[in-house]
Amino acid sequence: MNNAQLTFKRTDGDDPDFKDFSNKLEKYFNELVGGEQNRKSFIPYNALGSIHDVIIASVNGKAVGCASFKEYSENTAEVKRVYVDKAFRRLGIAKQLMEKLEAAASAKGYRRLILQTREACTEAVALYKSIGYQIIDNYEPYTNMPLAVCYEKIL
Repeated sequence: MNNAQLTFKRTDGDDPDFKDFSNKLEKYFNELVGGEQNRKSFIPYNALGSIHDVIIASVNGKAVGCASFKEYSENTAEVKRVYVDKAFRRLGIAKQLMEKLEAAASAKGYRRLILQTREACTEAVALYKSIGYQIIDNYEPYTNMPLAVCYEKIL
């Protein structure tokens, strides 16, 4: 990313770039696990309606990734929809998105972030572990979903 300008914008779940990235993420998950039928139980928990805190990363004015969170409980927010376009991966953008997301959640008074992914999402798992997220017991609504893996980070 020599001479590239990386910027971040705070927005909400109605942002068109966020909606576009969410659609790309759904397509990515379908490809990763062999089709939508193999993730039916997860899909209801990917709705965007309750997401009000979003960060969009842009390179030279072009949106290239996003991360968001929503309230889970009084002191806990759930990380949702972390995505970086394939051409911009492995450049540290996802890590910076997560740093901005953690700061935004902390500023809103959250003391803990939780998230759910799958072991098949190897890049995501590696990212979360590298920035201090720890595996926890699956939280609701993922408690009876053996393919779900849940993480937390105390802010």
